[in-house]
Amino acid sequence: MTEAGLILTGVAAGYGRTVVIENIDLSVNAGESVAIIGRNGVGKTTLIATLMGHTDLHRGTIDYHGRPLGRASIEARVEAGMGYVPQEREIFPSLAVEENLAVAARGKGGWTLERVYRLFPNLGARKANRGNQLSGGEQQMLAIGRALMGNPSLLLMDEPSEGLAPVIVEELQRVLARLRDDEGMAMILIEQNARVALDFAPRCLVMDRGHIVHDGPSADLKADQQKLAGLMGLEGRG
Repeated sequence: MTEAGLILTGVAAGYGRTVVIENIDLSVNAGESVAIIGRNGVGKTTLIATLMGHTDLHRGTIDYHGRPLGRASIEARVEAGMGYVPQEREIFPSLAVEENLAVAARGKGGWTLERVYRLFPNLGARKANRGNQLSGGEQQMLAIGRALMGNPSLLLMDEPSEGLAPVIVEELQRVLARLRDDEGMAMILIEQNARVALDFAPRCLVMDRGHIVHDGPSADLKADQQKLAGLMGLEGRG
């Protein structure tokens, strides 16, 4: 039986008094990859932001490998093994690539500067360049590399392909597949591009109005485009 690394039970969270997600029950096994899709504004980002402690938890519990994290600090969640790649990337624009990576180093594990550079050769070639001198694709690579420097066992990614050229998206998919297959890293991927999401993760969640409305194999949704369109709220649109 596969170990459930992450368990959410009855989670409701949001910003201040505003509840954005509610009645969230979710478990993610160690090493499992899960995609989350849905229309804009349905709570996808709020869900993984809640995992990292960036929201106000109103109800429910969050446990990671048996450790309760619902009220824990962001630092405690990183120490527990969570890594976060936000949609805005949030790299330090005035710091060099190598400085961006070095300041994120946490914990004991295999991720070093040299290993990140092997994963992303472009970053190694531009390690002295500041964050604001990088292309959009390179900034996304840096954001992922920075998260890896914390030596996570669970990587949370919010729209990593947004705004990137198709050739860069393909490169990013190869890197994420390597982390999934070779490293055995658990990943939760929010992705607006349903094709990218379903191709990457064997399991897919669909969210609507702050709730998880579907949880099942990605292959089923790929094979039933009408069902996918209905879950995404696209039926009947021109």
